[in-house]
Amino acid sequence: MFFKVTTRFLFFSLSFLIAFSHFSCQDRLESQQVIYSNNFGQLDLRNFENGRLFIFLGDTLLGFYNNEEVSVTIPDLPGHNVLKVEIELWVHDSWDGNPDDGVNGPDFWYMKIDEEEVFRTTFSNTPCMPTFCLRQSYPQDYFRQNNPKAGAIQTNLPGLCLFGAFQNYTTRYRVSRMIPHNTGSVKITLGDELLQTNSPNPLCDESWSVGKIEVTTMVVI
Repeated sequence: MFFKVTTRFLFFSLSFLIAFSHFSCQDRLESQQVIYSNNFGQLDLRNFENGRLFIFLGDTLLGFYNNEEVSVTIPDLPGHNVLKVEIELWVHDSWDGNPDDGVNGPDFWYMKIDEEEVFRTTFSNTPCMPTFCLRQSYPQDYFRQNNPKAGAIQTNLPGLCLFGAFQNYTTRYRVSRMIPHNTGSVKITLGDELLQTNSPNPLCDESWSVGKIEVTTMVVI
């Protein structure tokens, strides 16, 4: 199943401005530029810390990780006051979402910008039944109660390890966050706090990987 191999657009919608609380309804997007885009097809791990690659279903992914962080530093940013960071996140196997039982969860994933945490959420890959449903916080921050796989862009993929023989145990998301930022470089850190104290092989039980990282600088006035 796997093996290791170590716009510009000028319109800023009102609904998006409302969703991004750092802006007011009078703010407008003056310019934007995609300054970093990496889908790992070129095996590019320049400026990464703890970067590693593997093949899953024919795709080269960054990962896979369990209770780890991976970071990339992007230098020489053009003038800007906002960063848009988009992560294609693959969540593998038995994530349990929100339950705070000290055994199986909560299963956290987070993003930091220049060492400051800007997003913390949970994911669940478990089937949701009328009598039993381990909910997740995504697409909101923790703590919110959403159904497993809410906000996913693909849900019908097999697991990576523990559930590698079963469909619907890898879920793909497009995580997007906008952050006030104006310095000449940025360090993006992705990490998790996964809990599975009853598993003899935590990495095989729950893990995550990244299919793409894209960073856009913006000038908003």
